[in-house]
Amino acid sequence: MSVRIIGSGCFVPKNAVTNKDFGKFDFRDEHGTVLKHSNEVIARKLQEITGIEERRYVDDDKLTSDMGFYAAQKAIETANIDPETLDYIIFAHNFGDVKKGAIQTDLLPTLAARVKHNLRIKNARCVAYDVLFGCPGWLEGSIQAKAFIDAGIAKRCLVIGAETLSRVIDLHDRDSMIYADGAGATIYEFSDEKGGILAHETGSFTYDEAFYLFFGKSYNPDLDPDTRYIKMHGRKIYEFALQQVPQAMKSCLDKSGVAVDDVKKIIIHQANEKMDEAIVSRFYKLYNKEVPKNIMPMSIHMLGNSSVATLPTLFDMIMRNEMINHQFSKGDVILFASVGGGMNINSMVYQF
Repeated sequence: MSVRIIGSGCFVPKNAVTNKDFGKFDFRDEHGTVLKHSNEVIARKLQEITGIEERRYVDDDKLTSDMGFYAAQKAIETANIDPETLDYIIFAHNFGDVKKGAIQTDLLPTLAARVKHNLRIKNARCVAYDVLFGCPGWLEGSIQAKAFIDAGIAKRCLVIGAETLSRVIDLHDRDSMIYADGAGATIYEFSDEKGGILAHETGSFTYDEAFYLFFGKSYNPDLDPDTRYIKMHGRKIYEFALQQVPQAMKSCLDKSGVAVDDVKKIIIHQANEKMDEAIVSRFYKLYNKEVPKNIMPMSIHMLGNSSVATLPTLFDMIMRNEMINHQFSKGDVILFASVGGGMNINSMVYQF
């Protein structure tokens, strides 16, 4: 028996925000001092490090739960199932529904409950709940779905990852240029076929690392200090990720019994191109191997970092043949990996 993906979908907002669009922003450092470099230089350096050329922001009248609903609809359509047959709806996010211009998040009811409501599912045994696990939330929700199916208490689960980071960024912090909006969804089902989810690994590093990502005040001292925005200690996250993520990936792959040479694609959280490249390089060095060509598809260049949405969105884009030179075939083994707020890390091996 196995737990397999039978459908996927994503929602990519149409509003593209290029690096040039930040030209007139008032960027400052954590002490409130205006940065010495021009915005053009700041944007160029950001692109060199992260690979981001543009990112997507959702329409002003749409929310995180709306994007999750649209992605879920596509996944259900692809799977060709009756939504009434879903046993679980697991919605991974971090900030809930934040209206444009608001300073308060809305989590009542949960986003999963909103999606179930909008799908017009009558089945009360379809359990809907949210997961707050940082950027690795969708992958952790997928691991939970496998646990439910393996335990025999579910046969079919919908897992959604969505975020509207454009609503929680400090426009005076240059790190705000990294973040984006989006949603992705997958449906997992019990199967008699071999393959599916072969192994998974999760860790939460909180002793020293818990506040590498946090909510803090604006870098503009004239703004209300009690209004909070997403902040990060970028260098610490980079060093942490390079040390811990490759080890988690190796542990996961070793548990699966799959040889590293048989991995066809690595689907990694789209946080930072240089960081992702370094993580994958270190992963292969653990096996005394060189990184294979075309192993790591990247969507960050045009979509930015949409947190929990990056993995399911990238997966769905490949499934729909929207990523040049990247396809999945029967029997292919792919390795998922993510790192984010908490600090949480996870990995999963999946075979088609």
